[in-house]
Amino acid sequence: MRRALRRLAIVALAMAVLAWVTWRWLGAPQRPEMVESVPADSVSAGFKAAKLFFASPSGDSLVSEARDLTETQNLHDRVTALVHELDRGPTKNGVAALPAGTSVLHVYLDDRGLMTLDLSRAFQQGFHGGTNAEYLAVATLVRTLAANVPEVKRVLVVCGGNPVVSLGGHLPLDRPIDVGDLP
Repeated sequence: MRRALRRLAIVALAMAVLAWVTWRWLGAPQRPEMVESVPADSVSAGFKAAKLFFASPSGDSLVSEARDLTETQNLHDRVTALVHELDRGPTKNGVAALPAGTSVLHVYLDDRGLMTLDLSRAFQQGFHGGTNAEYLAVATLVRTLAANVPEVKRVLVVCGGNPVVSLGGHLPLDRPIDVGDLP
């Protein structure tokens, strides 16, 4: 289903670009000195490379994976796309550490770099594991956000609008996590 939606989105994007190019070259009058070439890179197509973090296969560290995501200027949409990709899991060597079904409900970034991230209850209710699994679940989330939203300095996680004390009782989540504290 996700592949079908992805293909549909790519086809729709390609059709929109084709329609715009056709209109631009055939329908809109232009002065010769104003003609611009359309670059053929991924930026012009509306994609941006994102760096995602997953647990390593050994479960003792994080591994990064690059992925192209649809570019958006809206913070909520950017964060939602990043968390969605973490929930989808890795395509290469990593292991998914985020509890299945985790999604973004709300996100707020203040002017001091504190991101308050309201996640679905699946983040808390879907967690099963010990200290290491808890650290990896939180670290994949925080490291991915810090790598792709440079304004983020600290992250406070809540679920369904309610404070979260901890996922499994080992890592406190009732206060903001400094992104620099997670190696």
